[in-house]
Amino acid sequence: MAEKIREHLVFYGQVQGVGFRYRARHVASGLGITGWVRNEWDGTVEMEAQGTKEQINHMLLLINQGTYIQVEDIDRRELPVEEAERGFHIR
Repeated sequence: MAEKIREHLVFYGQVQGVGFRYRARHVASGLGITGWVRNEWDGTVEMEAQGTKEQINHMLLLINQGTYIQVEDIDRRELPVEEAERGFHIR
């Protein structure tokens, strides 16, 4: 089984007001990814996602296929895994 990782992601582009957080929650839950997502005051969307590297990369592809979502850039960095975390939530 692939190793579980946790990533902090910040999305830039047309990511607020286009259903990004709801799509992220739906996709993440379907892939078994845990974590959270929230809008930031500067127009970006911040996320922490936990799963395998393959699951997270697949989630990013599926989110970007949203009708009005246009991700222009993503800042990514790894964080320590939170073993007790359950579910994926909108904050």
